Amino acid sequence: MPATYTGALPTHGRFDYAGIRGRAPYRWPNGAGLAVYLAFNIEHFAFGEGLGAAIGPASPQPDVLNYSWREYGNRVGAWRCLDLFDSLELPSAALINTALYDHCPELVAACVQRGDELVGHGHSNAERQGVLDEASELALLQSCRERMRAESGVAPAGWLSPWISESLRTPDLLAEAGYDYTLNWCHDDQPLPMRTRSGRPLWSVPYPQELNDIPMVIARQMEGDAFARMIVDHFDEMLSQCRAPGTPPLVMGIALHPYIVGQPHRLRHLRQALRHLAQARDRGEAWITTPGAIFRHAVSVADAAGA
Repeated sequence: MPATYTGALPTHGRFDYAGIRGRAPYRWPNGAGLAVYLAFNIEHFAFGEGLGAAIGPASPQPDVLNYSWREYGNRVGAWRCLDLFDSLELPSAALINTALYDHCPELVAACVQRGDELVGHGHSNAERQGVLDEASELALLQSCRERMRAESGVAPAGWLSPWISESLRTPDLLAEAGYDYTLNWCHDDQPLPMRTRSGRPLWSVPYPQELNDIPMVIARQMEGDAFARMIVDHFDEMLSQCRAPGTPPLVMGIALHPYIVGQPHRLRHLRQALRHLAQARDRGEAWITTPGAIFRHAVSVADAAGA
């Protein structure tokens, strides 16, 4: 019998389709139409095993070349990036592996001292959570949240899975473990609620999979100046899309890893791009903030609309 090509495809059931055109034209707290945040991924990797981005061909373990290149981010690159953020008075969201508390706790403490938002990012980026059974995945989410509360004084509201790895249950487990939003889904330019089995909504805050130094610099071999131009072009285009009255507000995230953008030749170009954003902020054209603040404002707008 010939196959038929009609009917709906299997779906996740987390949200319904809704195009960007015609959505409610609310504004961000400073009156701007564009919210921007820096997703500063600070990660730790097991030596001699597991996953990790590579600057050169992977070697049999222990892969000293690629391990030590990533470790440069924690020892040097992250500190240079924090100096840059300080010089431009930019907040960031520090997406941290809890293994950092054992490896370099002073780096996490520096982010806390700056007032950055801490976002859960697994225990180590050498592991994927999507392969775990339900009990193990829930334990990971809970243990990361409690470790961050105990070590840094605040439990994270948000989560980004290492390698964006999810099981079919991940949004449900995030809501049940107490998280309010996820950065895993890149399907929109606005924060939106997702359905979970408990009925407690889990919000999705847009996280960039293109404005992201791993796929651009490592996978596509983009030079630092081109990546910086990409940030500026993305920002200017989004600013133009949401500037007019009656247009919906937008979110722009920039995903940075200190072992990549913390290299001096890339950091120099990143500085120019972030200065461009900071100047627009100073003119009142953009809100540079954190994903948690974006989530909270979106919830307040939704609650007011439903009142």
